Amino acid sequence: MTDRQMIDTTLGALAVRVVGSGPTAVLWPSLFMDGRSWDRVAPTLAQHRRLVVIDGPGHGSSGDPGRRYSLRECVTATEQVLDRLSVTDPVDWVGNAWGGHVGLRFAADLAWRCRSLVTLGTPVAALSRTERLRTYPLLAVHGVLGPNELVLSGVTEVLLSAHTRANDPDAVHLVRASLLHANRRMLRNAVRSISLGREDLTDLLPRITSPTLLVTGSEHSGFTPAQGQAAARTIPNGRAAVVTDAAYLVPLEAPTATTTLIRGFWAQCAGDVHDPTSRQRLAVGESTGAPGPPDPETLR
Repeated sequence: MTDRQMIDTTLGALAVRVVGSGPTAVLWPSLFMDGRSWDRVAPTLAQHRRLVVIDGPGHGSSGDPGRRYSLRECVTATEQVLDRLSVTDPVDWVGNAWGGHVGLRFAADLAWRCRSLVTLGTPVAALSRTERLRTYPLLAVHGVLGPNELVLSGVTEVLLSAHTRANDPDAVHLVRASLLHANRRMLRNAVRSISLGREDLTDLLPRITSPTLLVTGSEHSGFTPAQGQAAARTIPNGRAAVVTDAAYLVPLEAPTATTTLIRGFWAQCAGDVHDPTSRQRLAVGESTGAPGPPDPETLR
């Protein structure tokens, strides 16, 4: 059974979908995408968690505050969603790109509310000069002409790997549809607030005490496997994994690999030796940035 509702927050009314049962996991999608980008992994994950899927400000059916906003404010809005849903226990955070940025800040600032953290395709550094030079023209064109073919192609080529674009027309269609149906003003505000305004989160990583898995796609130019490994080594209980033939939108591009990694990580955190995925290495190109799974008593 799926529960859909609008929840008022300081960043506007956010669209929230709740599905599944068990301990709570928060899913926050990438910039440009709404909760539909989780649809390929949600049925499997909902067998193990109560999923709270949040559309970020200006995405899907969510509103926005009509001003610039920060990652810290996204964390505050998430707290308001959890409070409205009467979630008092720590949550497992799963974030894709933007959702991972919010998750890193959530885990660092609200450690008591974060049982574990998984980021997918989430660069840790601020936007590079090259990325900024690529973003500004697309933003300007979108402001004048809306989501024309230049914008649609440009964003799709960044978010999806060449393999996905060539072999997964449904994924391409979802990215394009998300751009076509988005509120233009609110989408540009999100890009300015969250992408162009993104802070460098490197210094935040050593403060994160929750078990953390940083996943990146092998074709993610903005957060390479080597960068993922380096970031994981600075997190006290961090590790990294790589999914082949994926870029930013790992859950959409590689749902089977994504659910295998997340379920295995959750099982390791819980010390559930009866779940066969807990005995799997973080396959799909794993590299470990810290010692093995945490003491199970700390997460139950």
